Amino acid sequence: MRPAPLLLSLVLLVPAATPAQAAGAGPPDPVLDELIREALEARPELRQARSLARAAEERVPQAGRLPDPTLTLGIQNDGFQSIQIGKMETSYWQVMVTQPLPWPGKQGLRADAAGLEAKGAGAALERVRLSVEADVRRAYLDLLLSRDRLTLLAKLEALWQQSEGLAKIRYEVGEGPQSDLLRAQLERTRLRQRRSALEADERTRVQALNRLRGRPLAEPVATTLTLRDLADPPLLPLEEGRADAEARSPELAAARFGRAASERKLDLARRDRYPDFAVTAGVMPRGSFDPMWLLSVGITLPVYGRQSHAVEESLARERAGADGEEAVLQLLRLRVEERRALLASLLSVNQLYRSGLLVQSEATVASTTAQYKVGRVTFASVLEALAGYLADVDGFYQSIAEAQRVAIAEREVSLETAGGAGGAIGGGGVPGAGAVTAPAGGAPAAGQAAEQGGASMSRM
Repeated sequence: MRPAPLLLSLVLLVPAATPAQAAGAGPPDPVLDELIREALEARPELRQARSLARAAEERVPQAGRLPDPTLTLGIQNDGFQSIQIGKMETSYWQVMVTQPLPWPGKQGLRADAAGLEAKGAGAALERVRLSVEADVRRAYLDLLLSRDRLTLLAKLEALWQQSEGLAKIRYEVGEGPQSDLLRAQLERTRLRQRRSALEADERTRVQALNRLRGRPLAEPVATTLTLRDLADPPLLPLEEGRADAEARSPELAAARFGRAASERKLDLARRDRYPDFAVTAGVMPRGSFDPMWLLSVGITLPVYGRQSHAVEESLARERAGADGEEAVLQLLRLRVEERRALLASLLSVNQLYRSGLLVQSEATVASTTAQYKVGRVTFASVLEALAGYLADVDGFYQSIAEAQRVAIAEREVSLETAGGAGGAIGGGGVPGAGAVTAPAGGAPAAGQAAEQGGASMSRM
């Protein structure tokens, strides 16, 4: 058997970077855009946050208006024998209205504090919106990764079949041992086992996306792109990344609105040392006698010291708000730098994959296969080179996905730790990685390495 068909299949696994990828601009994905739109319409968490924000907005006009007046109706009568209105001058009906009036400035401060709290609720709504969109992007990315790994596994099955045919020919002509043929057949059986795990993983990813968009869990989700179609995210300058994160962070906005609201409440507590008023006006009809009327002003007397404790409470809350804002700002800046460092590393890894590692790994397979054809290396060396190349392809997929996860977290302005699934840098889990290794040099046994590769793929 000639090695040309085998190498052609390898070349097709990872095409060269497209001009769009080199420029950092990926193709549009209407599938993802539609998934995000559906999720933003369907998620109950988002509707809940909108309702809470609306409720907070409705508190603002309440805080800015005067307290409701009190209407008092009554009667004053001389004796208990009969109604004396119109007969006795001191007997009358009574109609009075009392209007509380806060000290000047208190009402405006209450409205300002309520307005700032409403803006904080709006920031919470923005956090839910960003998180829903990021959840969809991550779930979609996981689905692409799962489907690309299934495609990789299918190509791996074809390559193992070709390798089995090569081993069979050498065995039949007496140039290779039977163990080479049996090993190739064993690995093909293991691949079928791994396919079941990957198919289950794909169904799980589809179900996650359908839950996010409020659809039946088993409804198919068609994808038109692969991980190779995704452009590497741009690496922003540090100051630009910080400014963008600080401008868009809902947590930082909520902390700042909370601090400003605490400052207004502190000013209000200080003004509470001044008394409030109550104006009362009333009329007392007396029947045949001229009616009487009443006009009075009431003043609250802050004599028990409650206001001083309220000032201290508000001052402590204002300090807590300032410290909370500083804590969020520090954490946000840390996450920006973490993500930038991780993304820079991943972009470097991706470039190494595209420009050198995959090419070198492919050349190794071609050389080893040619040498095996003329009997200069063992069949195990061929399969080891093949498994190494496929490990590199899967590592490339993982590195692409990890870079996209960092970009999603950056777009979400997440305060979570940088990075997504572990083990992306440097390859790792792959179908068939290390499935067949050379018997010498302390390398892991073929079966053990194959199980490690399959378990890692299932984990993704």
